[in-house]
Amino acid sequence: MSELLIAENICYTVSRSKLLGRQKPEKEILKNISFHLERGKILGIAGESGCGKTTLAKVITGLIPYTSGKLILNYSEEWKRNRVSPVQILFQNNSEILNPFRVIDEIIEEAIFARTRTKLNLQSEKERISGSVNLPEYLLNRKGFELSGGEQQRAALARILAVKPELLILDEPFSAQDAESQLNLLNLFKQINMTYGITTICISHNVNILRKLCDEIIIMYRGEIVEKGTSQKIYSQPEHPYTKFLMKADNFELSYDELKAEFEKL
Repeated sequence: MSELLIAENICYTVSRSKLLGRQKPEKEILKNISFHLERGKILGIAGESGCGKTTLAKVITGLIPYTSGKLILNYSEEWKRNRVSPVQILFQNNSEILNPFRVIDEIIEEAIFARTRTKLNLQSEKERISGSVNLPEYLLNRKGFELSGGEQQRAALARILAVKPELLILDEPFSAQDAESQLNLLNLFKQINMTYGITTICISHNVNILRKLCDEIIIMYRGEIVEKGTSQKIYSQPEHPYTKFLMKADNFELSYDELKAEFEKL
């Protein structure tokens, strides 16, 4: 199976602002990030808030430039003639990708047209896409702000699927969801991967959820990859202390001393 994404020693550094006439030192957000992602696979990226997960996602999508390293995206020839990016991201905040004042039907239709450049079979395509994300037809005539958070998330996902990306990045899709909603989303993402064959990266702090969805998992800590492997290996035989810490946190098994030690590192 061919590799869709290759990241080699990716670094991202930001310059801090001047304070009292003195230049603060630069801060490394990403440090020598390296991994390969095969077509059709689902990769999980886990780590606490501020470890660099979302920054890495923005680097992969091209939203921010990396400072050094190499990033290769082996997308198909058709994308070289397409004005739409082959990499799409479903942000944690759906308002970042879904215009709250536009009708959902128009948003999805516009995305389909951007890909196909034709209005032939437009209605059937909209029905197919909205059905694949379990978005009821009556919601298509509403505006973004008229939808609930979960409905907005599905509408934003439909808009992304309308352009048939080669790589889909999910940024904390399970946050602020109850257990039932998390399970429904997990099954939805699995179905999308199977139906559309879209290579997927899912970002979350929850290793337990990722191991049920992903083929492989990367653990990030303070801008670095500290462990990576198959989901089964990461979950059943974690090696790095931080991986073990995350799994204990998922299962509410952390002691007071372990929590205190982690906070003292901040």
